[in-house]
Amino acid sequence: MIHSMTGYASKTRDLPGGSLSLELKSVNSRFLDIHFRVCDELRMAEPALREAIAARVGRGKVECRVYYMAAARGAQQLQLNDDLLAQLESVGRRVRQVLPEARPLAVGEVLRWPGIFGEESVDQEALVAAALATAKQALDDFAASRAREGEKLKQIILERVARMRVLVEQVAPHIPAAQAAFQDKLKQRLVDAIGSADDERIRQEVVVFAARIDVAEELARLVAHMDEVERVLKQGGAVGKRLDFLMQELNREANTLGSKSVVSEVSQTAMELKLLIEQMREQVQNLE
Repeated sequence: MIHSMTGYASKTRDLPGGSLSLELKSVNSRFLDIHFRVCDELRMAEPALREAIAARVGRGKVECRVYYMAAARGAQQLQLNDDLLAQLESVGRRVRQVLPEARPLAVGEVLRWPGIFGEESVDQEALVAAALATAKQALDDFAASRAREGEKLKQIILERVARMRVLVEQVAPHIPAAQAAFQDKLKQRLVDAIGSADDERIRQEVVVFAARIDVAEELARLVAHMDEVERVLKQGGAVGKRLDFLMQELNREANTLGSKSVVSEVSQTAMELKLLIEQMREQVQNLE
């Protein structure tokens, strides 16, 4: 299976003390680059999360966001922390003894004081375990989304390869006759330019030039590279770097084809091939 480097997944899990949310998204990158945005309660889970992501993702810039939101307490659960309340009263009384003009704490200020309702501490181990379980589920969806995108990119590339094959098949039969006609025209020009030269010299010049404009080898290599692109796509796996190299080779042969062309048909074909190769290269850049 072929995977795109573009993917997205999110999962939410309800816990006894609150709600845990995890989000994964990625874009293309030369290497695996993982970034985290994690709440304070789950900082200790980051190494394990990084290991889990690296086991499932080979390449791409991945951003992982993990948040925990404690559940809101209902009215029936509001119980004042009597010990903390007594401490606040004692401290306030001592402050006013030293600073008689100091204003006492208002009721609203007391109710907003951290721990005044006796909030329970978060079970770190249970929270980390829940985060890892949620990450596993999210990674399944994440891999599936990258696989779906990868299949679409694969089809786009195969369509371009098929079009390239049609172009090569259409132009190949016309090349020998077109080059022969050009050689005859060149021979006549040489005769006109150096009319006193013998036929052997003219023949040698034409043969040398014919070798320079022969594009049979470039067409053969184009076909070979297209065969390899299809083979790699069929094989699947991490194909991005291999295909990127093949795009460079295809572009090289198309450039050579255009530079050696002496007939408009070949020049036009070379331009269309380069356009198709560039379209494939853009898609390959997103493959893992």
